[in-house]
Amino acid sequence: MSVIKPEQIEVNGLYVDVIRTSRIKTASIKVEDGLVSIVVPKALDIERVHQLVAEKRQWIIQKIALHDASLPASTREFISGEAYAYLGRNYRLKVVCGDYVPVKLYQGRLVATLPDGAKRSNLVRDALIRWYKLNALRKIKEKVRRYSKIMGLEPKSVGIKTFKSRWGSCSPKGELDFNWIIVMAPNRVVDYVVIHELCHLKQLDHSPKFWKEVERIMPDYAEHKEWLKVNSGRLVV
Repeated sequence: MSVIKPEQIEVNGLYVDVIRTSRIKTASIKVEDGLVSIVVPKALDIERVHQLVAEKRQWIIQKIALHDASLPASTREFISGEAYAYLGRNYRLKVVCGDYVPVKLYQGRLVATLPDGAKRSNLVRDALIRWYKLNALRKIKEKVRRYSKIMGLEPKSVGIKTFKSRWGSCSPKGELDFNWIIVMAPNRVVDYVVIHELCHLKQLDHSPKFWKEVERIMPDYAEHKEWLKVNSGRLVV
């Protein structure tokens, strides 16, 4: 099949890989593992591609929802003694009653100081998520800076988001966003996700050329990719 370099577009909040080929006359949309792609004729106008995705938006959302529903739900109670991972290491939670203080990592524990209340578990969860997001942004920015220098790249921006079905995204404009929950994974797995998205600045698709670039920077990337495949369901707050 004659395929040229894919593009990536955003349509009403959906990121879609566009794969062009000269071997087909009609477009087809696929949703696999929560990721969306559309295969189109080589010369199809990009505006028409946007239109096709927009027309199938509800179907795509339903497919993504089915994928998300198959993922394990959190069974946490958000009480003292529960373990929460950060960069692959588990830390016990200690919930203290008092005036609100942002969660902090202190003497090997995640300490949450919160007022008592009927919905205290919700307060603890929200406080933990704020802590994860703050540290995810700090740590991921550090890693992006380090690997950007090694790879000779300069992303337009780096941010964190709540993604249900992906670990990161790279827009055609060079904007990188990462799923904050990835910082629960081991340090080298987080490195892999950062490198993966940085490589999309050179190659937006997942072609052999893309994976060769990932391998050039991280020769053992397959090990970390497999870890995510096997353990992604455990990264839940």
